[in-house]
Amino acid sequence: MAGRWMRPSVARWLRGLLVSVIAVGAISGVIALLEPHLPVLSLLVLYILAVLVVAVGWGTVLALVTAILSAVCFAYLFLTPAGAVRVADWRELVAMGVFVVTAVVVGELAARSRREAQEAARLSEEQSALRRVATLVAQAGPPSAVFEAVTREVGLLCDADLARMERYEADGTVTGLAAWGQVPVELAVGTRFPLDGPSIARGVKETGGPVRVDSFGQDAGTIAREARTVGIRSSVGCPIVVDGRLWGVIAASTRSEDPFPPDTEAQIGRFTELVATAVANAEAHAELRASRARIVATADETRRRIERDLHDGAQQRLVSLALRLRTAAAVVPPELDEVHQELARAGTELDEILGDLRELSRGIHPAILSEGGLGPALRTLARRSAVPVELQMATEGRLPERVEVTAYYVVAEALTNVAKHAEASLVQVEVAATDGRVRLDVRDDGVGGADPARGSGLVGLKDRVAATGGTLRVDSRPGQGTSLLIELPLDPGRPPDAG
Repeated sequence: MAGRWMRPSVARWLRGLLVSVIAVGAISGVIALLEPHLPVLSLLVLYILAVLVVAVGWGTVLALVTAILSAVCFAYLFLTPAGAVRVADWRELVAMGVFVVTAVVVGELAARSRREAQEAARLSEEQSALRRVATLVAQAGPPSAVFEAVTREVGLLCDADLARMERYEADGTVTGLAAWGQVPVELAVGTRFPLDGPSIARGVKETGGPVRVDSFGQDAGTIAREARTVGIRSSVGCPIVVDGRLWGVIAASTRSEDPFPPDTEAQIGRFTELVATAVANAEAHAELRASRARIVATADETRRRIERDLHDGAQQRLVSLALRLRTAAAVVPPELDEVHQELARAGTELDEILGDLRELSRGIHPAILSEGGLGPALRTLARRSAVPVELQMATEGRLPERVEVTAYYVVAEALTNVAKHAEASLVQVEVAATDGRVRLDVRDDGVGGADPARGSGLVGLKDRVAATGGTLRVDSRPGQGTSLLIELPLDPGRPPDAG
């Protein structure tokens, strides 16, 4: 990285000085070979090659050292009197001065070009990383994938050895959400850490801004001990602020003695904005799912109450009235035939009303679903279907109520659509519970061509399924029937992956 290059360590300086000496020695050898054939002062310019090499790799200061070393070597080896660092001719002195100035200027230009090229490469790398993360955020990928991607990009961009993202908890701890490293160490993810010692997380929480820890020394604290265990010497981190509240922190760490460049906080800060957007989006989606689930649950509870009220109230009263009519008809004298017939007709109409009311009650909320569960309710649907149904159930015991209700209404609506639009001769319904989810597959051999955009009840089904955190996929090519694949999570906090 450019910042690290501008702050060379002692070992790096020594390597640069060694390269300088070797380069000057090599060019001196070339000049010795060319001296019998060319004017000696014209060969002085060859030392600029050594200055360029050092300037590009180690900067202007070592380039100046190389220029002076080149002048001294040239004067000692090739100017008279030989073997003395002394210039007898003023023209040679001027040439030496011009060479040193020219070498320094050329070295500075080369070093500046190198720095600019490095900065351009760094900015390009940073923009590419930001685009990759922004694309992931725009695609509404799982927050965990965004956290892992951001942590990795921050670690690579900062030339760090380790990087980690943490979330602040209400109890004053932090939880590791993602970790990345270029060294073979294990960083705890999913574990809570107390803020009981010096750390980036503690510093960010106290200041609300970017923080550096230059050394963990012998400090106490869980995070400080972990840092010493993996050899961390210094760290830098920035806060993640979501909707005005401090949500978490991203930290980059190094095992090198060299500190991070001054612009590291700004680099990390650009990624924290994307993380904040991803978190805000995920929270908004979660709130939306919860709101939709509450609406669906309220509607289902209302249906259950209406069905219960109809069954325990109106239906029971109508049944009682029908019995009284039959009792009255039984005691009517034979000579009152017209009265007997009228009572019989009234009883028949009352039976029809009861039948309609029972059908209405089943449509509102089938009692068998509440009492017997999904299996018996779907078997009842299959028997009543206008199109033959093959039902396969691969579930054990009762499922969560919201899952049973959603699955029932999905199958009921699908069978209604088949009867109305599909011209099918068979419907296959498969229900299975595996891997923390319930999978429903409803297939018919009808004309196909169902399009949710044109209505047909599929839009309502998709909304109901989405309210429980599930997914619904439709495959309905013309002439090849229609297939509905529905996946419902048993745990509403872990919706199935969208395919």
